[in-house]
Amino acid sequence: MSKVWLITGTSRGFGRYFAESALERGDRVAATARDVSSLGGLTAKYGDAILPLTLDVTDKAAVGVAVATAHDTFGRLDVVVNNAGYGLFGAAEEITEQLLRDQMETNFYGAVWVTQAVLPILRAQAGGHIVQISTIGGVAAFPTLSGYHASKWALEGYSEALAQEVKGFGIKVTLVEPGSFATDWAGSSAKHAEPHPAYQPIRDAMAARATTAQPGNPAAAGPALLEIVDAEKPPLRVLFGSAPVDIVKHVYARRLQTWADWEHVAHAAQG
Repeated sequence: MSKVWLITGTSRGFGRYFAESALERGDRVAATARDVSSLGGLTAKYGDAILPLTLDVTDKAAVGVAVATAHDTFGRLDVVVNNAGYGLFGAAEEITEQLLRDQMETNFYGAVWVTQAVLPILRAQAGGHIVQISTIGGVAAFPTLSGYHASKWALEGYSEALAQEVKGFGIKVTLVEPGSFATDWAGSSAKHAEPHPAYQPIRDAMAARATTAQPGNPAAAGPALLEIVDAEKPPLRVLFGSAPVDIVKHVYARRLQTWADWEHVAHAAQG
């Protein structure tokens, strides 16, 4: 059976490829964007199979209206993809309160509002799949991205608890954790804090590191997501890209070793 999708942030990047992959195989998609004119090419090609919806996910009331409209139009929701988000660059000392609040409003609270709005529908259906687009930065952390990491680590914890809460209703939850892909995440859609000269060496090192990275092809992410949502038992977490596979192995090996090295303190703290 074909699926009905609700995907946020479909104007470009992953969201666009997810929508195209679903539509191409005959699924129907409620596609949200701040500017739905960016979806003109999809509506021209796929007609009534796509429902463009203007939405800023930070507007909780508007989220509720968009979700209700999608459900009223298509009659059900099978896959909900929280994709809307952006990158925030700046050392922890550089990030202003407003920059951090804005980051959390979109990357974390936006996903929360959509999730809360769709849950009554999915419970009534006794099924559905919520896909949270996280990042390898939801598992590992890198300099000059502390605000971004904060938003994604919050999403990871929220979603892991959510998965346990809704399992009995037949609802599945998956965190997708991509690495570097050739999208606009670090380009015009990103925000940057006012740089402090003390952190310039770190920025230079990160820039040099980025030049050696081999970004993934975002067009391949669409078919990859189809495999996830079609799985009878989809994973709670899945990595997208080859680099994250190596990163998580090193990250968890270091964490396990550190905990083992300081296990005596853990026991001592027990009293």
